[in-house]
Amino acid sequence: MLDVRSWFEEVAEHTAMAVERLPLEELGGWRRCESTGNISHDSGKFFTVQGLDVRFPGSPVDAWTQPIINQPEVGILGILVKRVNGVPHLLMQAKNEPGNHDGPQVSPTVQATRSNYTRVHQGRPVPYLEHFREPSGRVLADVRQSEQGAWFYRKRNRNMVVETAADVEVLDGFRWLPLGRVHEMLAVPDLVNMDARTVLACMPALETPLPREDGFRAALIRSRDPRQSAVHGIDEVLSWLSGIRSTVDISTEPIPLNRLRQWRRDDGRISHDSGRFFDIIGVRVASSGREVSGWTQPMIEPVGTGVIAFLVRQIGGVLHALVHARVEPGYTDVVELAPTVQCVPENYDHLPPAARPLFLDEVLGAAPGRIRFDTVLSEEGGRFYHARNRYLIVETGDDLAPGHPDFRWLAMHQVVELLRHSYYLNVQARTLSACLDSLSAAAR
Repeated sequence: MLDVRSWFEEVAEHTAMAVERLPLEELGGWRRCESTGNISHDSGKFFTVQGLDVRFPGSPVDAWTQPIINQPEVGILGILVKRVNGVPHLLMQAKNEPGNHDGPQVSPTVQATRSNYTRVHQGRPVPYLEHFREPSGRVLADVRQSEQGAWFYRKRNRNMVVETAADVEVLDGFRWLPLGRVHEMLAVPDLVNMDARTVLACMPALETPLPREDGFRAALIRSRDPRQSAVHGIDEVLSWLSGIRSTVDISTEPIPLNRLRQWRRDDGRISHDSGRFFDIIGVRVASSGREVSGWTQPMIEPVGTGVIAFLVRQIGGVLHALVHARVEPGYTDVVELAPTVQCVPENYDHLPPAARPLFLDEVLGAAPGRIRFDTVLSEEGGRFYHARNRYLIVETGDDLAPGHPDFRWLAMHQVVELLRHSYYLNVQARTLSACLDSLSAAAR
């Protein structure tokens, strides 16, 4: 990774970002509606912080209210691909965001909201945008995907991969990186950002991994072959998910921010009475090398580091991942397939034992030899402040969810198939899918 670190140092010479906390009341260019308390931008664009009322009968917590970000516009997350001597290279950007934990991260070629690329901020144009708005190359992936359904209300981004044969000028802050190197970077804490990970997950296989004697990697490589068998056929998986979506009893209603229960606004932020979950904070940003040189904005600051894990199992020599049909209030289509475990453990300390996530103890108590991937990665730094999760892939030899209505074992080729379509796998599962790709890449 030394060459990547030196690249970041080069970028730091002509770009800098200073972020300081700011009381919500002092955000310039943002207004608080007197009647609702909602926080929105003066332009009417970008996003709004509002309230959400959730009713979920039969769940361990059957009703709650919370703040949520409403950003109805569809952004573009795009990676440009070019083959150099037959090897796929990705045009990646060293990009800093105000919520990043530790400076710049490896980001997609284009990472822009609609408000940004239509230049509502009256700043500079987004580089390389033309390759994705009107692609002239070969489109390898183009699919709308959701983002965090606990923090965003029906947020979608267009995930794109475009291959070009043209000569492309490499601007400051960008670099062509071999696909294998990008896969290696996923194992480095806080290095590859969330937007790059979700696009990587949607990217079709561009290289053929070579099998090795390692039983786990061999099973993983076989699992990506659609000719391999799976516990459940893809039609059965789709029917199972459609059934849950059609019968789950959850209702969500946008409400004014000032009607939230058990949330308070003081000390320039919005916090839950328990001190758990997350806060809404304000920040002031001064930046060079960006489309605009300075701005203020509200952000979500999570409390605690999450645990996100796939339990995986070899079944008939084919690796399967245990997916969870998860309900989150901000999803466009009610339920998406999530990792086996997705939580911040401390958030459950005050809840009934029935609320504790299934298989959390199995993941946290796993012997080191069963842990195939274990890295802390940052979430989207444009809206979330220092949001980090520990991502794990843990191998098990047991069928831990026989007959459970909300869990299914999926072969990896089925995960790949579902990633070609919108709203099947959530953003956390897409990150773990990219991490599994990185493990199979190690077998080349």
